Amino acid sequence: MHEPGNEHLSKAEWRARVLRARAEVPPQQHAREAAALAAAAAAIRAETVCAYLPFGTEPGLLSLVEALSGTGARVLLPVIRPTPGPLDWATYTGPDDLAPGPLRGILEPAGPRLGSDAVAAAEVILVPALAVDRRGVRLGRGAGHYDRSLGTATADLLAVVRTEELVDLLPGEPHDVPMAAALTPDGLVRLPAP
Repeated sequence: MHEPGNEHLSKAEWRARVLRARAEVPPQQHAREAAALAAAAAAIRAETVCAYLPFGTEPGLLSLVEALSGTGARVLLPVIRPTPGPLDWATYTGPDDLAPGPLRGILEPAGPRLGSDAVAAAEVILVPALAVDRRGVRLGRGAGHYDRSLGTATADLLAVVRTEELVDLLPGEPHDVPMAAALTPDGLVRLPAP
């Protein structure tokens, strides 16, 4: 997506713009995009995948996690700790094992916590994003949960975004962890992309 004038937006302005656009997506379109994301996720081949359960207007639904689980992969989901720091992880065993967590009621596995080092076992990590640019710079919500958790990750990092949220240029900072690809309803786009 290229819109003249976007090049000089701050991260806060980008966040506001993307959140406004997501709020305007009709439920039927969100469901279609979620189904397409689940189909794209089903093509991922890895023994262990870190994923997340979308919250609010984030792209995807539980079907994305179910699609990953259906490939036979071990799926780890984040558990947000009460104090700032890297994410904890737990194994996804099915929708009946999910419970609202302390942050905005985001669903988390109720099973044993594996610690922040569990991310090292993953070959692929799906990362929530508001947008990602063609260089691999990801725009998150600003809390830093994933930047603190993925700094030493060796897995392929896939930013999960709507097709329109793969943009030409975002403001980046030295602590931003680069993404290897964008997972969109249109499929996987390797980054950096021309």
